[in-house]
Amino acid sequence: MNTVVWICQIFLAVLFLISGTAKISMSRDRLLATGQTGIAPFPMPVIRVTAAAELLAAVCLVIPLIMPAPSGVLPVLTPLAAVGLAAVMGGAAASHLHLREPRTAAVNLLILAVCVFVAAARFTGL
Repeated sequence: MNTVVWICQIFLAVLFLISGTAKISMSRDRLLATGQTGIAPFPMPVIRVTAAAELLAAVCLVIPLIMPAPSGVLPVLTPLAAVGLAAVMGGAAASHLHLREPRTAAVNLLILAVCVFVAAARFTGL
């Protein structure tokens, strides 16, 4: 089971590193052209803050791989990051539903489910 959770964590980390990097570095027009249509209703400062949160959460998902800490403080970052990303994905799904993009919203909800799975598994292990 632990292997499945790690695979999910690494998947989410890569996904949000890519997404966060794009949102923090690209212009609105370029993001829209690459298919990031969910940003349309939001001003760019909101997109940039969301991108920074995605990047920070992606790092927190893999922190136990990077620097295992016996202190007990760092392991809690993983499930908290997963919960935060679940919230982001809930907002993304709502945004895509508002834009009448149900398929994209469904993908967002699937990613949300993976986030919830990781959070539940890692909170249980604390």
